[in-house]
Amino acid sequence: MKNKGCLSAGTIGIALVIIVAVLFFWGKNGYNNFVAQEKNVDEKWSNIQTVYQKRANLIPNLERTVKSYSKFEQETLTKVVEARSKATAVNINPSNLTEEEMTKFQAAQGELSSALGRLMMVVEKYPDLKADQQYINFQREYTAIENSIRTETVYYNAAVKEYNTSIAQFPNNILANFTNFKERPSFKAQAGAENAPSVFTE
Repeated sequence: MKNKGCLSAGTIGIALVIIVAVLFFWGKNGYNNFVAQEKNVDEKWSNIQTVYQKRANLIPNLERTVKSYSKFEQETLTKVVEARSKATAVNINPSNLTEEEMTKFQAAQGELSSALGRLMMVVEKYPDLKADQQYINFQREYTAIENSIRTETVYYNAAVKEYNTSIAQFPNNILANFTNFKERPSFKAQAGAENAPSVFTE
């Protein structure tokens, strides 16, 4: 009976070691997977910030070009400059990005998109400005950047979906809650987002 008891205790001990080892490797692999997916989301967000910044960087040259045409509707240009200021003032920390901050970011960028769209429509009334080489260059760069924004947004949303799904699935959600991995917000589709930007060139 004594030997049998010792054998049972040994078996239990081995089983506990195996269970602890399994939990350790599951936790380690799960945690490392969360980290890799989170870093991927951060990288995709950085790409988005880069293309939005490129768009903002176009505005000073656009402003100088448009200002050279004294009869141009200055109020339209002023709204573009003001919208750029608001858009660049929104600072986002991707590791603590919330739905509210994402909404503010999208609203600010959307306001700049609208202001630029209105300006380009107004330019149609000014053939000389429309044919200005500097303005044509702006349109080309702007179109390329807008397309890049759409592409990078799709990549970001895909990365967020993969990450959010991973930390929400059982039993990953237990580990995610314990290690403080939280869901990230994604970009919401805006009206006209499916359309490529128009280029008013002849």
